[in-house]
Amino acid sequence: MALNPFRRLITQRAQSINLIKLEQEQPIHEVDPCYLSFSIDISLIIGGQWWEGSNGSSRGLGTNRVPPLALEHPKLSQYVEHLKPAYLRVGGSEADTIHYFCSQELPHEKEPELSEAIWNRLLDFIKQHQLRFMFTFKYGAFDRKQHGKWNGSDSAALLQHALDRGVNIDVCELGNELNAYWAFHGLSAQPRTKQLVLDYQRFINQVRLLSPSSRIAGPGSAFWPYLGETIKYLSNITPGFLEQLEGQLDIVDWHYYPFQSQRSPIRTRTARIEKLLDQRSLEDFERFSEQLERYRKRHQPQAELWTGESGSAQCGGQPKLSDRFASSFWWADQLGRGAKLGQKVMIRQSLIGGDYGLIQRESLKPNPDFWVSWLWKRLMGQQVYQVSCQNPDLIVYCHGGHKQNRMTLLIINMTNKPHRLKFQSFGSPKKRYEISADSLTSKKVLINGVLPKFRKGKVRLKDFPKLPKLDLVAPYSINFWTFADLESEDDMLFGDDAV
Repeated sequence: MALNPFRRLITQRAQSINLIKLEQEQPIHEVDPCYLSFSIDISLIIGGQWWEGSNGSSRGLGTNRVPPLALEHPKLSQYVEHLKPAYLRVGGSEADTIHYFCSQELPHEKEPELSEAIWNRLLDFIKQHQLRFMFTFKYGAFDRKQHGKWNGSDSAALLQHALDRGVNIDVCELGNELNAYWAFHGLSAQPRTKQLVLDYQRFINQVRLLSPSSRIAGPGSAFWPYLGETIKYLSNITPGFLEQLEGQLDIVDWHYYPFQSQRSPIRTRTARIEKLLDQRSLEDFERFSEQLERYRKRHQPQAELWTGESGSAQCGGQPKLSDRFASSFWWADQLGRGAKLGQKVMIRQSLIGGDYGLIQRESLKPNPDFWVSWLWKRLMGQQVYQVSCQNPDLIVYCHGGHKQNRMTLLIINMTNKPHRLKFQSFGSPKKRYEISADSLTSKKVLINGVLPKFRKGKVRLKDFPKLPKLDLVAPYSINFWTFADLESEDDMLFGDDAV
């Protein structure tokens, strides 16, 4: 219950006053109501190869087998209820090697199975929580002679089974990270753009026929820090795919991790604490997102742009770092940055499991990133505004719409210095919430100086004490500051007339 120890140092060190300004009254973008969404990996759903305890990886998978996830666990349901509304994406590397129970073909030896009982439990879970559903259908064409001849009879049967159970698969995609087949399944498995377009066109036609209300996403390409899609003529498929595809996509999606864990066989930016606290590590996301937006406008202008999968570090997250407070800064920034760039949905890998999960798989305790997500859901609305800040050490984003005539500033301080602020054109300051921790490697965070706890399955904003009426941002903190009355044009220090 102790207050953040950094706070005692603030008034002694913060000298200059930094102006944060609302640049225009009208929002620049509007995100989906389910903007912050999450995934559960298919490996956890079926009881496949997973990351905890794995020292390395094999074909994009962890090396330890786990039991199927208990979707009916009341604690898991509790967390999901606190993160609604949301899309649940079920995908992952094992999505392409799986055998469906409804397939007419016999399973190959060692092929993992999505059984009817597990599929029905997943559909019931989605209905119970009124989630939107995004599913990665099997591509599984690992032999170059199969490319361009995809047979989706088993995918059609699975889609029809969901419809018969009263569940619409809201977003359908074919294959997991098709541009990375060379890394996961061998060089000869990598589809060329021309053949992939033929297969994807069959997939689009099939979904449109069976489930006209479903939307189609693609190509779900993996982008690496610094490199993007990596090998230009082998795996840089997105531009050609979007240009050559005759059918229309509803969503252009991509996968991005700003870091790689030590399990990853390919590392362009290894997850280390100094990298997590370096603003330059966050810039690739913006560069690649703007690149994809140009492709989308040119070739699929009717589609939305989504980040279909993102976590702190590829291959399950970095042990003893991805589940710590230091890893929360990239997540807060990527949520704000993605919305500012016009992306409609951001899907977090993963809701549960791995070192990068919002929730720990075995203990079912929340990791620090859960609390960033929880505050975002309550305080950051759909309208995205353009703001500026005089101090480059501070990262600032602004949303409105979580309540009528309310705005929220997300202020991220990744430095060991406090900063004093004043604001222009935001109106009257209201409540503020500060995420901090006793150390950067802490597994627990504080909100307004106290440890967040569930009481009878509930946690509320009013559970946290009001912070002193200061105009200061603490060192190493993630802040949500709310304002009211957008008509006010006066400069104001945060503490003045705060309610």
